[in-house]
Parts: sequence; C-alpha cells; structure tokens
Amino acid sequence: MSKRVGLTMPDTIHEKLERWAKAEGRPVANLCNFLIEKAVREAEEAGSIPAAATVEDGK
Repeated sequence: MSKRVGLTMPDTIHEKLERWAKAEGRPVANLCNFLIEKAVREAEEAGSIPAAATVEDGK
C-alpha cells in the first residue's frame, strides 16, 4: 500500500528539483520519491533507523 505525504519546501529547492526532474524526464514527485527511498535505504544500511518491531514484541 502507498501513503501520501504533504510536503512544504523552500521555493529555491523546488525550482532546483523541477530543473533536475525535467533533465531526467520525470515528474518532480517521482524524483522526490526516488530521493527519499534512496536516503531511507542509506540510513537503514548505516544503522540510523531502528529495526521494525516484530510480532513477538506485540507491536
């Protein structure tokens, strides 16, 4: 399942994201999703994100 998230960012960042997305031929939302997924993977690999609770934990 996918979730929606509202995001507010400075105009300067949005303008740069628009240019980047246009250069790659994709929508800004798609580029943002890619960047967030990449950052989460890297944080997970670095151990910055706690492991998900297991069924045994009752969570």
